[in-house]
Amino acid sequence: MAKFRWYVQVAKKGVTYRFILGKWFRGQYFGNLLGCEISFLNFGALNLVTHFWTYMDIRQQLIEHLKQFASAPFIFVGSGLSRRYLGLETWERLLRKFCEGIKDFEFYNSLADGDLAQVASLMDEDFHAYWWSSDNYKESRLIHKSKVKQKSDPLRMEICIYLSSLEIKNAADMPLAEEVSLLRNISIDGVITTNWDGMLESLFGDYKVFFGQNELLFSNPQSIAEIYKIHGCASDPSSLVLTKDDYKDFERKNPYLAAKLITLFVEHPIIFLGYSLHDPHIGFLLRNILDALGSDKVYKLQNNLIFVQQAHGASASVIPSFIAIDKSQLPITVVKTDDFSSVYSALQESKRKLPIRILRFFKEQLYDLVRTTEPSAKLFVKYIDQIQSKDDVEFVAGVGVAAEERASEKGYEGFGSIDLFSDLILEDRALKPNLVVNKTIPMLGKNNTYLPIFKYLKAIGASSYEDCKRLGINLDKHYSGDLIFYRNKSYEKSYNRDVLGKSAAEIVDFYSPEKAAIYLAYLEGENFDCALVKKFLVVNFGFIKNKDSKSTQFKKLACFYDYICFGWHSGVASP
Repeated sequence: MAKFRWYVQVAKKGVTYRFILGKWFRGQYFGNLLGCEISFLNFGALNLVTHFWTYMDIRQQLIEHLKQFASAPFIFVGSGLSRRYLGLETWERLLRKFCEGIKDFEFYNSLADGDLAQVASLMDEDFHAYWWSSDNYKESRLIHKSKVKQKSDPLRMEICIYLSSLEIKNAADMPLAEEVSLLRNISIDGVITTNWDGMLESLFGDYKVFFGQNELLFSNPQSIAEIYKIHGCASDPSSLVLTKDDYKDFERKNPYLAAKLITLFVEHPIIFLGYSLHDPHIGFLLRNILDALGSDKVYKLQNNLIFVQQAHGASASVIPSFIAIDKSQLPITVVKTDDFSSVYSALQESKRKLPIRILRFFKEQLYDLVRTTEPSAKLFVKYIDQIQSKDDVEFVAGVGVAAEERASEKGYEGFGSIDLFSDLILEDRALKPNLVVNKTIPMLGKNNTYLPIFKYLKAIGASSYEDCKRLGINLDKHYSGDLIFYRNKSYEKSYNRDVLGKSAAEIVDFYSPEKAAIYLAYLEGENFDCALVKKFLVVNFGFIKNKDSKSTQFKKLACFYDYICFGWHSGVASP
């Protein structure tokens, strides 16, 4: 058969995709290989139509799109997916369900001007009284009354009991059984969700679950085989982001969460399932991620964000688009389809050589190996199917790390300032103080003013300026003897007018991280809470890593923390 150079036109459900082939193909062989309904068009010389199965379009386009990333995707799951597979009510219908026995939903909704979080806040007092008196909740009271500590607890508990009763049906004849089967086996690194129900845990049983912002912020997530339930989980009623106060607290901490998630959004494709493009929670989170990333670095998210939307009977499509976040235009890809099988099938394309739970255990152990200074002599063989937790994993890693016993003296001259800040705040480097003082700081000091120094000076016994002079250590560039060295002078008036008298905790709670970093440096003596400030710096460590104007004040605060908590004075306990 003669060879031709073809245009290929692919059709499915009324959608037409036209491609120019970059290679020469035998027409008959190519038709058999692709398996689609295709039209072969070769500049008018031939018009051949061949009919095959129709599955190439969305699946193939997503596969090609995901090939550009070195990391597997995260999926970001909203309530639409729980409605699709569990039949879960919308948030409004869920609240209506628990208005039975108290006032009509419309009463609360009118008082709240349609704000459902405020509706929940208004309902909780009436529901609290009803729960304690109604025979409908008699059995529940007997079991759970000792757990009720706050007004909103009965409403939280009953919502969680209801959600925990919902399960994905296993029947093969359920309408979306094929989709659920495909979803269970997608190849991803993890899940982020605002959902409370347990559907995702049942789908991804090997994944570790973090629920609520606090657990995620103050834990050690490995970014593989993990589920982040950022609005809480039905297994812990107190973790739910339900009422207006809950949402205010969530939004106050949202910049911290954004800093925690920013690496995921930059390094992984993020596939949104079950969310509207106009969902306010997604918009708020993306805004905080952009604020942490900086508007000049929006390009780093290009191609990373993929929104899967129901087509509602319209033709399936994959379309580049934008979301307007304040003054920034955030590029996204929108996939519209009523059949999610093609999306899940594309996410199965990349196969792992090891089970994902094993990879997570390895990563946890390697993290612990770098942090610890305790020797271990254990080495044994274990079948991979017998590994059930990270404590079952023992391995030898040939990795060069900046741990205490591994870094050579020459290597200390190559450390960056971020290594010192990380060692001070995250305590993940185990650096030798004498080598930091004699090798690292002199080298970094050529181009850096703000460096943590007092932790290392204290460790080598240099407890005064005279000690440093005697040891030949020149600190003139990094310590002026005046606390103004660590402060932003332009904020002195506003501090004295608005902040003076507030505690460290009040400053952290009331102000944005950027403002808090400035004002915390004005606290002195016992007013400076070392433990709290360290926790604040841990949460906001992403600001220190960023190379922009915001990072300077966080570095100043870290150096002030270093001076106050390890420096040459008394009265403040080290953390």
